[in-house]
Amino acid sequence: MVMNIAHRGFKSRYPENTMIAFEKAVEAGCDGIEFDVHLSKDGEVVIIHDETLEGTTDGKGRVMDYSLKELKMLDASNRFSDQTGVQRMPTLREYFEFVKNLDLLSNIELKTGVYEYPGIEEKVFTLIQEFGLETKVLISSFNHESLLRMKKIAPEIPCGMLFDTWMIHPEKYVREVGMEYYHPVAYSLRQDIVEALKKEGIKVNVWVGKEPVDYENIMKLGVDGIITDHPDVIYAIQSE
Repeated sequence: MVMNIAHRGFKSRYPENTMIAFEKAVEAGCDGIEFDVHLSKDGEVVIIHDETLEGTTDGKGRVMDYSLKELKMLDASNRFSDQTGVQRMPTLREYFEFVKNLDLLSNIELKTGVYEYPGIEEKVFTLIQEFGLETKVLISSFNHESLLRMKKIAPEIPCGMLFDTWMIHPEKYVREVGMEYYHPVAYSLRQDIVEALKKEGIKVNVWVGKEPVDYENIMKLGVDGIITDHPDVIYAIQSE
C-alpha cells in the first residue's frame, strides 16, 4: 500500500501548516503528514512553509526576525479565514503533542535552503527524543548538507533528499550520500528510475506540485509514498 502523506496537512481545503489542517488530514485518512520548520528569533522551532510571512499570514518580513510570541500574534488562516476563523502558527512541540499517540508518520522538512538556521537539526532531534517519536519520523530537505548534519546527530533517523528537477542516476547520488529516501517532484519520475532506486534499497516518496496528476498512474510506478494536497483523494482510490 502506498503511503498517503498529507502535504502541509490538508492544504487544499484548510490553511496549510496549521493545526486544523493537520487534524483534518488525519480525519481524511492520511498515513502521514509532511510539514516545514524554521527557527524563530528566539530559537523556537515553528511550522510554516516560506522564509517570509506574507505568503500565509497577515505579517510581513522574515520568520527569523520575530520571536515566538510575536509570531503567535499573526493570523495564519490565509485565504480560509471565513471558513476556519483565525489560526495560529504552530510550534513543532504543539504538533508533536497532537500526534504523539497516533499511528502516523511525520515528515519534517528542514527549510534550510535560504537560511541555514544554525542548530535547527539539534533542536528538531531533541524534540523528537522528548516525545519518543524516533520510529515515527522522516526528515527531508532540499539542503542536503542539512541532512548530513542530521545524520551525524541522529544516524538512526531516516532522511529523504528532496529534488524539484530531473536527476541523472539519482540512485547513485542518494546511495553515496547515505540517505534512505528519494523525494522527487512527480513530473520527473519514471518507471526505470524507481526500479533503479529500489535495486539500491532506496525508498521513493514522490511530491506533487499544483499540476494535474494521475494518482493511479503514480502508484503503478511502485513508489512508497505520495505527498499530496488531496489526502482524501488518495484515501478514496485505495479504498476502492
